[in-house]
Amino acid sequence: MGEPIDIVPYDPAWPGMFARWGGVLRAALGDVAARIDHVGSTSVPGLAAKSVIDIQISVASLEPADPFVAPLTGTGLVHQADNPERTKRYFREPPGQRRMHVHVRQLGTFSQQFPLLFRDYLRCHPSAATEYAAAKQRCAATFRDDRAGYVRAKDAFVWDVIRCADAWAQRIGWIPGPSDA
Repeated sequence: MGEPIDIVPYDPAWPGMFARWGGVLRAALGDVAARIDHVGSTSVPGLAAKSVIDIQISVASLEPADPFVAPLTGTGLVHQADNPERTKRYFREPPGQRRMHVHVRQLGTFSQQFPLLFRDYLRCHPSAATEYAAAKQRCAATFRDDRAGYVRAKDAFVWDVIRCADAWAQRIGWIPGPSDA
């Protein structure tokens, strides 16, 4: 069993935590990273979240992996080579450091665009972010010690949000803004 799921109030220090790692990752990867973005709940001002910084690195291709695996592990990140999700490569924080998830995804793919659109929609729609926080808190209360159950429980809400976000994106001509780092 992993750590219990705790949803905490928004911490204004989260953007700074991302910025520090974003700078480290940009220095390590250079042009290999087309984008480095703060994603996930900690990237939405005011949103309650698990206190885990999620970073998405967008690269031209996931294969070969050497151009990004060696530089990322060189920063101390731990490559989770056994991650079953084939649309990303996954890294965790260096041992003994604050929780962080680093997702490497291929630029322009659905899996790369999804977290950016979700983040931007919640940033522009505070009421949706408030509803999402409440849904996460309900799911965490029910599945505090069951991470897979927690993720499954909030899936329906996430997909409802992304449907609204997609309609919003079509209306406004949304494209991701500049890279965060």
